[in-house]
Amino acid sequence: MRFLEDAADLVVLHGGSLSGEHGDGRARSRLLERMYSPDALTAFAEVKAVFDPDGILNPGIVVAPPPLDAGLRLPQARHVPARGLALLADGGDVSRAVHRCVGVGSCRADGSATGTVMCPSYQATRDERDSTRGRARTLQEMVNGTLVRDGWRSPEVAESLDLCLSCRACSSDCPAGVDMAAYKTEMLYNRYRGRLRPRSHYAFGALPRWLRLASVAPALVNALARIGPLRRLSLRLAGADPRRGVPALPRTTFRSWWTHRPPVPAGRPRVALWADTFTDGLSPDIGRAAVEVLEDAGYEVIVPAGEVCCGLTWITTGQLDTARRKLHATMDALEPLLAEGIPVIGLEPSCTAVLRSDLRELLPGDPRSARIAAGTFTLAEFLSAPRAPHAGTWSSPALDGTAIVAQPHCHHHAVLGWSTDAALLAAAGATVTTVAGCCGLAGNFGMEQGHYDVSVAVAENALLPALRGAPTDVFLADGFSCRTQADQLAGRAGLHLAQLLARRLAEERRQS
Repeated sequence: MRFLEDAADLVVLHGGSLSGEHGDGRARSRLLERMYSPDALTAFAEVKAVFDPDGILNPGIVVAPPPLDAGLRLPQARHVPARGLALLADGGDVSRAVHRCVGVGSCRADGSATGTVMCPSYQATRDERDSTRGRARTLQEMVNGTLVRDGWRSPEVAESLDLCLSCRACSSDCPAGVDMAAYKTEMLYNRYRGRLRPRSHYAFGALPRWLRLASVAPALVNALARIGPLRRLSLRLAGADPRRGVPALPRTTFRSWWTHRPPVPAGRPRVALWADTFTDGLSPDIGRAAVEVLEDAGYEVIVPAGEVCCGLTWITTGQLDTARRKLHATMDALEPLLAEGIPVIGLEPSCTAVLRSDLRELLPGDPRSARIAAGTFTLAEFLSAPRAPHAGTWSSPALDGTAIVAQPHCHHHAVLGWSTDAALLAAAGATVTTVAGCCGLAGNFGMEQGHYDVSVAVAENALLPALRGAPTDVFLADGFSCRTQADQLAGRAGLHLAQLLARRLAEERRQS
């Protein structure tokens, strides 16, 4: 209150006005006595009394206003502890976290016009309940115990968060720092802990497990997936929409290729290339391309041994106890490398974002979390600021005249930042059109039953129009989900930054 009063006095001192675009309302009426004389205020009251003798029109506005702190909707005083994530920025208090939203409504902006990524589900449905603000309001009612009374297991909460894509864009685009993806993860953890889960949680949450099994006989799995009725039945059993395709498995995983690769002379500065689940089991070509680029930059590439999984699929389905076990094993594998000063390069944006952000939320008491977050880089980050002694000696192959449509992964946008990638491409001479918006697949979201139509609608907001636009040389998408969505809905294959650079390096070698 003192701040409001002091600010009002300062505005009046400099000849300003306290009135806003829509008048004074409940927020400013009590302050008008600092701007108008008693005679003026009396005149206001007399005029109002003539036209509203019973005081039923806007009572308490301008005339006879209540105190400044009357009628405020304050957060519930009780502490609601987070049990899945640490929610470090809010002291582990769910109530404090969800009350970050004060109704600004940036989540309702037209993303295609403003360049913001949040909130993709609202962009598709235009329904207030599907906006970040609408979801925050439902969660506020839950922690306050007012309209929503069954806690995390309330049907209203499940319905509100069902269409949240967990894109994390609100964590960076919302001026209040609302992180709805984190709240959804917390909800899923509390709602299903110790209970049976939806089929999709077992299918997509344990995706790394299923990929390891499928990699034993990839040709057989691919052949079965091409049988339409069997594919549709399998998808239904997995809780997926039968209209979805099944990505083809590669003949060999990245780790298998790496194991059988001829040894490369040592003696160069070393860098650890993290073979995440998607790169290893679904897109090994990207891992091979990254090796080529990093070796061209003068580094010896090493691949951490053992199971190095970020637990992303378990995080997005709220299976956080399993995710923590996976991350403990990952830290055991990466910490010795970082202790030797060896940086870690991540290729899949969503997995890299886990090490940079989620790791500290899931294992806040482990000091290795902060060290791994600080020592993990995207390919563009590492190439743009290489570690000594090669700093400044590598330059990107020329991309002069290359027209690129780039789809930054939402987690890349929200957690890692895509500006470094944009600067690298611009410096190489490329012309880049950046898609401002989510692809709509968002990991398991777009695969699950009940989400297909919204997933396609999200893609129609920005991605698909961009791909239908002016002809381009390259569709650049580092995220597996982004490439899959573009391939399934537009028949357009995407390249990872590592592949783009590796191809141009190969062309330069052929021309020299």
